[in-house]
Amino acid sequence: MKKIILIILSVFVCRVAAYSASDGILVEAESFADKGGWVTDQQFMDLMGSPYLLAHGMGRPVEDAETTVRIPVSGEWHVYVRTCNWTSPWTDKPGPGAFKVKLGGKTLKNTVGVTGNGWQWQYAGKVRLKAGETSLALSDLTGFDGRCDALWLTADTDIMASGRPAPDVYRDSLLARHEALADTLEFDFVVAGGGIAGMCAAVSAARLGCNVALVNDRPVLGGNNSSEVRVHLGGDSEVGPNEGLGRMIREFGHTKKGNAQPAANYEDSRKQEFIDNEENVTLFANCRAVKVITDSGSIKAILIRHIETGEMHWFKAPLFSDCTGDGTIGYLAGADWRMGRESRSEFGESLAPEKADSMVMGASVQWYSVKKDSRTTFPEFSYGVTFNEDNCEKVTMGEWTWETGMNLDQIRDAERIRDYGLMVVYSNWSYLKNHKKDNDRWADRDLEWVAYIAGKRESRRLLGDYILKQDDIDKNVFHEDASFTTTWSIDLHFPDPENSRKFPGAEFKTATVHNWIYPYAVPYRCLYSRNIDNLFMAGRNISQTHVALGTTRVMRTTGMMGEVVGMAASLCHKYSCSPRDVYRYHLDELKPLMKKGAGKYEGTKESQRFNLPNELLEKPKAFIQNEPEQTKEK
Repeated sequence: MKKIILIILSVFVCRVAAYSASDGILVEAESFADKGGWVTDQQFMDLMGSPYLLAHGMGRPVEDAETTVRIPVSGEWHVYVRTCNWTSPWTDKPGPGAFKVKLGGKTLKNTVGVTGNGWQWQYAGKVRLKAGETSLALSDLTGFDGRCDALWLTADTDIMASGRPAPDVYRDSLLARHEALADTLEFDFVVAGGGIAGMCAAVSAARLGCNVALVNDRPVLGGNNSSEVRVHLGGDSEVGPNEGLGRMIREFGHTKKGNAQPAANYEDSRKQEFIDNEENVTLFANCRAVKVITDSGSIKAILIRHIETGEMHWFKAPLFSDCTGDGTIGYLAGADWRMGRESRSEFGESLAPEKADSMVMGASVQWYSVKKDSRTTFPEFSYGVTFNEDNCEKVTMGEWTWETGMNLDQIRDAERIRDYGLMVVYSNWSYLKNHKKDNDRWADRDLEWVAYIAGKRESRRLLGDYILKQDDIDKNVFHEDASFTTTWSIDLHFPDPENSRKFPGAEFKTATVHNWIYPYAVPYRCLYSRNIDNLFMAGRNISQTHVALGTTRVMRTTGMMGEVVGMAASLCHKYSCSPRDVYRYHLDELKPLMKKGAGKYEGTKESQRFNLPNELLEKPKAFIQNEPEQTKEK
């Protein structure tokens, strides 16, 4: 893979960029030199303005995050922290995300992260310092997801009294500086999103001659299939009229089945090698697309921002693909989109509700515990959701069914949705460990892993020249531009009735009805925007109804979408044409490419044949699933 070294052109934000009697030192927490046990969380930066550090210790305090700052003058310095009391939506009691700040080796007086509602600046304390380099650290007190966005060091005691705090204004100026200093890099094709769909789109186009940039806002590839989320590959591949599609998944797909399993099962290194081995793909890890420039209905450039350094680059290209899941590029570009459930009458879908609404499938926070040689302990955790003998979940792990946010906005309310997932996991586990009668099953178990990256299923869907609907699938409607084949059931999650009874309006578990389908080849026209001329999409954000999403959203299927997009991008590059023009004028050239596939003729598929539709073919056409059939204790 070609390497591009991201050289920092502007002053590193954890150093002093400006100082005066009325200013101070802004330290972005995600830029700490040593993050210790804290992790960088970028999931909500579009909403609250920045990535942040998260003390995700699952009830065990994590190691300090440390860095250094240069103090310009000796004297008394005051420290403010932008933080969030994350359980405040559900309780008025002080929250669990407590931490303190250490400056110059001294622990400041105030505990932060436990009061207030929403992201805000909190006063950590003051300390007298000498001019010069000094240490700065975040000291976690609980391990329960304390969070720090930034710190503001100032000698002015009144600077936070204004309507808009000085550090917020200063941060805006720093981001503007980064944007002003951003260089411009040019590619044939830019893919935003490093999940399975984005990986396949980038490699498919690269193997057909395009110079590709792949932008991924996490340190590991694979999205929901990575070790950060731990959902195994679903659906079948190498089937249907274009049986070559999906062969490339053999090159990086993991060989052990199961959700919420140990990290090694998801084989992140194979995904990294898959991308690294492509000379025509340049990976920009830990980078997020934050701005789009359009002109006359076409994207001209996107701005990417490194989630830890703040450095920015403009990417120019004739072609872009939105593989972000949330349809972020399309949304920023002004693409047509929709979210929620269509009415039954709009597309004649029997599985749609009578009236349109905003309900979507939710996001899962998966977890598991492990058995130890002796009794273990877990801190008391109770913040607004009460568990008891009747309503507790008597399990040792939770996978896809632990799903939240179906009646909330999966983009605007994303942090609250993830946090509610964390809260119910910790609360239920605390009850099992500390209060349940006859708890021998849990007495010697430890909470080993809880995801902090939420596994999303549904949000925006970008609209293309064709919208896939239930009727296409039920009637096996033929389209001349048939492309990837979807094989999964129409699998639409809904609040589990028993969980709704126990937690009305605050469900955190789901069930589903599997409506099995005949394998169906989806029109290529679902893979490009109808009103942004040079925008492809692949993944759960393609052009489809809520009902149709139930079958296309699994990851072997989204990988094949990406592969088709990469092939079409190569034809756009070859003929200097739009994605729509591939359908109009070059479909005969796309068809043999899809028939052959872009994968290498090596490896075996058999070792990856898990979570396929044929595992359940002996079941009725439609059946209800409340829990995974096999919940393996660890």
